[in-house]
Amino acid sequence: MAFANLLNSAARPPGSPPITSVAVHRAPEPRNPRVERFILNCWGLIALKHVLVIWAVAHYHMPFHQLLVNAPTWLFGVIATGAYFGRRA
Repeated sequence: MAFANLLNSAARPPGSPPITSVAVHRAPEPRNPRVERFILNCWGLIALKHVLVIWAVAHYHMPFHQLLVNAPTWLFGVIATGAYFGRRA
């Protein structure tokens, strides 16, 4: 179909206005409860990891701050969750 449009575009008379943009409209996909449950489980695991890291850093007096481990994990979770829920916009 794209080649047919390209050929029609190339065969237009000279002086006709150029094609500036093409928009494709798709119906949004329905939410998948299985994926949403997986995301919720991942957030539960992230919360558990945060608690364990905070406890380990405080208990064993490690020479770094717990956010050095927890912040990238939280940020990746926010980006992944936002990418899933933001794709329907």
